[in-house]
Amino acid sequence: MESLQAQPPLSKEGMNLIGEIMQIGIFSVGDRTADPATGRAPTEQERIKGTVELALRAEQAGLDVFATGEHHIPPYVTSSPTTLLSFIAAKTSTLNLSTSTTLITTNDPVKIAEDYAMLQHLSDGRLDLMLGRGNSGPVYGWFGKETRDGISLAVENYALLRRLWDEERITWEGKFRTPLQNFQSTPRPLGGKAPFVWHGSVRSPEIAEQAAYYGDGYFANHIFGPPQHTARMIDLYRDRFEHYGHGTADQAIVGIGAHAYIRKNSQDAVREFQPYFDNAPMFPGGSALSDYMAQTPTIAGSPQQVIEKTLSFRSYTGGVQRILFALEVGGVPLKTALEQIDMLGEHVVPVLRKELASTPA
Repeated sequence: MESLQAQPPLSKEGMNLIGEIMQIGIFSVGDRTADPATGRAPTEQERIKGTVELALRAEQAGLDVFATGEHHIPPYVTSSPTTLLSFIAAKTSTLNLSTSTTLITTNDPVKIAEDYAMLQHLSDGRLDLMLGRGNSGPVYGWFGKETRDGISLAVENYALLRRLWDEERITWEGKFRTPLQNFQSTPRPLGGKAPFVWHGSVRSPEIAEQAAYYGDGYFANHIFGPPQHTARMIDLYRDRFEHYGHGTADQAIVGIGAHAYIRKNSQDAVREFQPYFDNAPMFPGGSALSDYMAQTPTIAGSPQQVIEKTLSFRSYTGGVQRILFALEVGGVPLKTALEQIDMLGEHVVPVLRKELASTPA
C-alpha cells in the first residue's frame, strides 16, 4: 500500500460504532430502469421520492439499515446521497443510514469530511458511510481525475479524510489536491467521533488492505462474484486486520451484499423475477437464472430459501456484522419493492437474527 504507516489498534469505542449484533438492511443504487412488464421507467422525481418510501418502509418493517449509492451518470438519480439521506433522517428515528458507495476517488476529501459530519449531526449519529471507486469510468474525467489513478486516489484521499476527522487542525500536502495550511473542517464529528467507515470493493485487494490497515469495516460487495473470490478477499482483509493489531481475524468487521426476490413460494418468486433478471444490465445477458443463482449470492425464492442461502454465506465469509439486500434490480416497480421489504422484515430478518445469534459462524 502507498503511504501507509503503522496504526494503533481500533479503540473499543470505534468497535462499538457497529457493535456485535449483526445489522440487516437494504441498499438501493437509484437506477431508473424501465419495468419490463410496462416498458415505462419512473421519472427522476418518482424515483427519488420512491427511494425515500423504501427507506421509510425499511424502518417500519424493523430493518436496521438503509443505504444508497452515489452515481453521476444516467439512468441513476443518486448524485447527492447526503441530500437524500438528510431528508430521510428527518423522517425516521431508528434507521441507520449509510451509503452503498461514496466516491472517495472523485469527491474532495474536505467536502466528504464536512458533508458527512453535518449529516452525522442532523441524524443524531445514525450514520456511517461506505467508500468506493464506483463503476463508471467517465466520472473520473468529469471531476478532473484520471481513471488510472483510481487506487492511488483512494489511498491518498482517505488518508486525508481520516486526518480531517481525527485532528482539529491539519497541515497537509499530497499529489492530487491543493495543500492545506492549518485547516480545520467544520462541523467537527459529533461527540468527537468520526462516522464509521466501510471500504467497499468487488475485486481490489488494495481496498481490503486499506480497510484492514485503518481497522475499518470491509464490505465485500459480492453480488456478482463467485463465493471463491469473495472468500479470498475477506480472508485477506481478516489476516491483515490482525496483522495491523486491531484484534484477531475473527473480530474483523465484515459486511456483504446480496440480491433477493421473495415470494411465499419459490415458483412464484422465480417466475416473477425472471423478466427483471433478463432486463437488468448488471446481469450477464443470456445466462440462465438457475445457473446464476447457483454461482452467486442472488436469491429468488421463498422466505425459507432466502434464509437458508443467507446462512450459507458464512461457510466462506465467516461471521459478518452487516448484510444488505438489493430488492429492486431490473426495473422492479416501487409497489413490488415495498412488498419485498415487508416480506424481508416479517419472514426473513427475525429468523436470521435468531439463527445468527445462537449459532457460531
